[in-house]
Amino acid sequence: MRRTDKELLVKGLKSFGYTIFCMFLGPVLFYEAIKNDDNPLFIPVLILGILFGGLAIYLGFRSVNIVMDAVFGKKKSKD
Repeated sequence: MRRTDKELLVKGLKSFGYTIFCMFLGPVLFYEAIKNDDNPLFIPVLILGILFGGLAIYLGFRSVNIVMDAVFGKKKSKD
């Protein structure tokens, strides 16, 4: 029976922490940009909000993949 790779699990949990950070920061930046559309920094803040939102989605899938690999092991290819 295969055991859980603890180092990989910790890496996945750290990645979940970054994901949660981006999940909050992206919408906050996006909301602040939309709320202050007359501000000269409207476009840069809006772009940052969208980028952090996309990064949160990417990190979410990556984190789940890392944790799944830690718990169940990597797939073996049939070469």
